[in-house]
Amino acid sequence: MKVIIAGAGVMGSGIALCSAQAGHETLLYDLHDEAIAKGKKYIESELRKSLEKSRIDQAKHDQTLGLLNYTTDFSQLTGDLILEAVLERLDVKKELFSKLEQQNSVHTILASNTSSIPITQIGSSLTHPGRFVGIHFFNPAQIMKLVEIISGVATDTAIAKQAFDWAVSLGKTAVYAKDAPGFIVNRVARHYYVEGLKCAEEQVADFTAIDRLCEASGFKLGPYRLMDLIGVETNFSVTSSMYAQFHQDGKFRPSRIQQQKVDAGHFGRKTGKGFYDYES
Repeated sequence: MKVIIAGAGVMGSGIALCSAQAGHETLLYDLHDEAIAKGKKYIESELRKSLEKSRIDQAKHDQTLGLLNYTTDFSQLTGDLILEAVLERLDVKKELFSKLEQQNSVHTILASNTSSIPITQIGSSLTHPGRFVGIHFFNPAQIMKLVEIISGVATDTAIAKQAFDWAVSLGKTAVYAKDAPGFIVNRVARHYYVEGLKCAEEQVADFTAIDRLCEASGFKLGPYRLMDLIGVETNFSVTSSMYAQFHQDGKFRPSRIQQQKVDAGHFGRKTGKGFYDYES
C-alpha cells in the first residue's frame, strides 16, 4: 500500500514513521521546505533513538528509511491511502481534499486526522464522500497505541474497515467511533484540561501544584505538562471547536489563560515556552 501523509508537523511525521515501520511505502508532504526538513530530522532522530535502545535493529532502521520519501510537490500526491494532519480548520481541510480527489483514483481512501471537526462536514463537498473516513492518532503517534476510526454519514463500511485494518497493521489498537463532537477520547479527556485550567483561573492552585496532584493520583502527565506536549494552540483549537459544536455548553468553555498563551506564541515544547519554560 502506498501511503501519503499531508502535513509534516510532529503528528504527521510520527504517523509517517509508523507507516514506514510497518512496511508501507510512505510519502510525507508539506507546503514548506522548512517543515519537510524538520519532519525528516524528527523521524531520523526517533529512529536513531529506537536503534540505540535496541527496540529495532540496523536492518529495520535502514528498511524504514528506504520506505520514506518527502516532497513539497502536490502533483506527487497520488496513492492508496492519503491521510491529512494539517491545520485544524474546516476550510483548509475541505480545500485540500477537493484537490486530492481530483487527482486520485475513486479507489483511493481519503482520511483526516482531525481531533474534533465532524467527518461528515469535511467530506460533504466531495464527489465521492463514501471513500472519506477519519483516522485519528494521538500524540506522539509513534508511541501512543490508540487510533480512532470515524465514519461520517456517507462513509462506506468497507472503507472504514480498510482504515481499521491499516491502523492495526501499524501495531495500533483501533476502535470504531461515531461522528460526534470530539469522538471518544477528546470528549472524555476535554475536562481534564478544562477543569485544570479553571482551577488556575480561580486561583485554587498554580500549574505545578495541579500537575503534581494529578500525577500523584496516577496520571502519567498533569494537564499542563500534557498540553505543552500536545501543543497549547492545538489543544485550544480543539476545545474551541468542541465548545462551538456543543452550542456553547459552559462545560466546554475555552480558558482565557490558555488563550493568552496562544496569543503570545507559547505553544509548549515545540516553541520552548508554554505553561513551562523549556529553553533553560
